[in-house]
Amino acid sequence: MSPTKHSSTADNISAVRTDIWVWAVRLYKTRTAATGAVRAGHVKVNGKQIKPAQTVVPGDTVRAWSHHREFIVEVVKTPTKRVGAAVARECYIDHSPPPPSPEILASMPRRDRGAGRPTKKERRQMEKLRGRR
Repeated sequence: MSPTKHSSTADNISAVRTDIWVWAVRLYKTRTAATGAVRAGHVKVNGKQIKPAQTVVPGDTVRAWSHHREFIVEVVKTPTKRVGAAVARECYIDHSPPPPSPEILASMPRRDRGAGRPTKKERRQMEKLRGRR
């Protein structure tokens, strides 16, 4: 039986929408979140910002920002439907850097919720701290 357009894991070289692919391989929890991330520029294919309908094929490199870390993956298979976690790991080769340690995440400065917009003086201090001035 040959793979069809609607097979969940097509082994042939077929193009799939980027938003569907990042959702199908479980980089994003929902299809809506995947589409929103692609529109917001959190997903890049081969180093370029893309639209949700742009397709990915095996061999493409996808960079996605999700869960406070960057995922760098190479497309191997192009499932058209969401697959299980074990099958999803077979659909890409992970080149991502290791996740940041909890100590590093805890040491990052955070602005208090509801504190409002920083004043001009505070913005200058933040820019100086980040090395932009």
